[in-house]
Amino acid sequence: MKTAEAEPAPTYRDRIEAFGDERFFNRELSWLAFNRRVLEESANTRNPLLERVRFLAISGSNLDEFYRVRVAGLHEQAATEIVEVSPDGLTPRQQVEKINEAVMPLSAIQQERWNALREDMAKEQIYMASAKSLSDAERDWLEIYFMRRVFSALSAVAVDAAHPFPHVQSQELVLVLECTRELALVGDSDFEGEPRLMYALVVIPNGLDRFIRLPQTVGENGKPAIRFIAMEVLIALHAHTLLPGFKVKHAGLFRPLRNSGIEFQEKSEDLQKVLRKALVRRQLGEVIRLEMSESLPVAARELIIAGLKIDRADVVPVDGLFAIADISQLVVSDRPDLVYKPFEIRFPERIAEFENDCFAAISSKDIVVHHPYESFDVVLQYLRQAASDPDVVAIKWTLYRTSKRSPIVEALRQAREAGKSVTVMIEVTARFDELNNLEWAKQLEAVGVHVVYGLTQLDLKTHAKLGQVVRKENGELRTYCHIGTGNYHPATAKIYTDLSYFTADAAVGRDVSRIFNYVTTYSRPNNLERMYISPHGIKARIIEEIHNEIAHAKAGRPAAIWMKLNALVDPEVIDALYEASLSGVPVDLVIRGICCLKPGIHGLSENIRAKSIIGRFLEHSRIYCFGAGHGLPSEDAHVYISSADMMPRNLERRVEAMTAITNPTVHEQVLDQIMIANLKDNLQSWKIESDGSSQRFHLKPGEEPFSAHEYFMTNPSLSGRGGALKQNFPRRFAVASAPHA
Repeated sequence: MKTAEAEPAPTYRDRIEAFGDERFFNRELSWLAFNRRVLEESANTRNPLLERVRFLAISGSNLDEFYRVRVAGLHEQAATEIVEVSPDGLTPRQQVEKINEAVMPLSAIQQERWNALREDMAKEQIYMASAKSLSDAERDWLEIYFMRRVFSALSAVAVDAAHPFPHVQSQELVLVLECTRELALVGDSDFEGEPRLMYALVVIPNGLDRFIRLPQTVGENGKPAIRFIAMEVLIALHAHTLLPGFKVKHAGLFRPLRNSGIEFQEKSEDLQKVLRKALVRRQLGEVIRLEMSESLPVAARELIIAGLKIDRADVVPVDGLFAIADISQLVVSDRPDLVYKPFEIRFPERIAEFENDCFAAISSKDIVVHHPYESFDVVLQYLRQAASDPDVVAIKWTLYRTSKRSPIVEALRQAREAGKSVTVMIEVTARFDELNNLEWAKQLEAVGVHVVYGLTQLDLKTHAKLGQVVRKENGELRTYCHIGTGNYHPATAKIYTDLSYFTADAAVGRDVSRIFNYVTTYSRPNNLERMYISPHGIKARIIEEIHNEIAHAKAGRPAAIWMKLNALVDPEVIDALYEASLSGVPVDLVIRGICCLKPGIHGLSENIRAKSIIGRFLEHSRIYCFGAGHGLPSEDAHVYISSADMMPRNLERRVEAMTAITNPTVHEQVLDQIMIANLKDNLQSWKIESDGSSQRFHLKPGEEPFSAHEYFMTNPSLSGRGGALKQNFPRRFAVASAPHA
């Protein structure tokens, strides 16, 4: 008699897939959890008062953009016949419903925080004035202000059969006035045919300040008082000027958010012309969210809903302040005691040692600069020196985002005027910076810079941050490269934590040249030496490194994975990390924003810990570290920096760059200083739970408080301090009891 063969033991892949869609957390809901963390900083008393106001404003701005981009995209998908299901198993319509459900309490908390902050501001003699609280002198001043600076920018539009509903741009605030005719008598020929009841809309242009600062007065205890009045209050106060002969019976507000996506199919035509047309169409995008005063009469609400052609499910009643993002205007410069204390942003010591000669310093050894603790001016100096150096032959640069008055662009222009060969890859489709980038492209082309727009024919945005200078030295050409994790934007470089890596390594120079050839000719490189690019290499390399750690753990060698990034979304990368966890590899993730991986689930991710750091600076650098059989930290670990997050769009629909850090000094600075500081942080960190929620870290009895941001503000230069940080740092190795497949 035959005995039944035993069923083969399930593989790790089987065990992972047995969790089905539930092993992924929804991308959009995870982003909302991140924005909730930002919002919570508005209640964190470790932050100065006006910085808490700023955090509340950021949460509002974030939410607006989220609806204009992400939710708008889901609306578009829901309107098509093709039902695309997210990795966690939700249709677009189901995601919109869950998003709206999650946003309701978040919006309520925003209003609660605003009311609490107003009270705290009042204690500091900063007030939001109501119409009733205005003095006669303030009313006189406001009347002059209104006529000189506001009146001519406004148009009151009646809404009825003879007056079509006006076009309202995205995020514009609209004052709704229910008016009755004054002194009009039945039968009075002067008013025959004119309405006795009228709804008038007053669009408040986005270009006007939302809050007007009143002349300074003396408050309690003889201290100067700062008083603001909202623009909508000012306009309502002077409605009689806009609508003579009518009396305002009721006033309310509404504010639409429109789809901000742009599409253009005519890729064979002039890209600048096509993109400019698309930007005009953006202003006509579908309204996907409508905020409306809860107190508006039913008739007025119906009029607005019909006029904007919006689904009632996307209408949000508001009882409080509209456009909370605008309160950033209340962060006044004359109250330095209520904002973060300034800190010294230092110029990198390694370059200063060479009398600010960037090329001499880089030639001596590779350099990593840690922004914002070390000045972004080093990037500008590197480029300006290249522009004026007679030995420089060529400059190549990528631009994704930069400032309106960009010193980067000015230096590139000067380099071309000095006779250098200059090639600039400008990503004109960078969202919300399209027009700005088009203008830079036009200016650079005018002086003879070779401007390219990347791989638009392949629907690939170029997001890599690369700069290359080719210099004649001793009869040969030598390349100096800048590789960044952030945008070339001097303003954001003061608040984003990013890395600038400078090297004269010949292999990296060859790789950067090959990547530039790719974006200028479609010639995909297949022989990169130290670098990896997407969409053809970064993801494969990361997964290969994860599998190598799995092999080390199974062989009993120390194994570990550290990742610092903005978002972890890609299902294949997440599944590889789950397999690593099941194999006993300890995984530590520092993820600022979206985390679709669920840490700490029994039988799936017990060995994965995930945290988020929210604080004074926006964590933006991407760093990927693998123990390579030695655990972490280790001088033998494999360390990479990149412009790419682990998201399908970065790994499959963008040109991104990832660089292996092989220089021992830079390796130590990135791994033993930046990564350990982030992992040690317990003052600005949030634990990401398996259900997608977040819990702020709380110090354990006897635990020493540590803030990564404060540490680097105090010690901005990355040099020789890794050993101090590593002391008492818990080192996690492979879990001996982990089951093997």
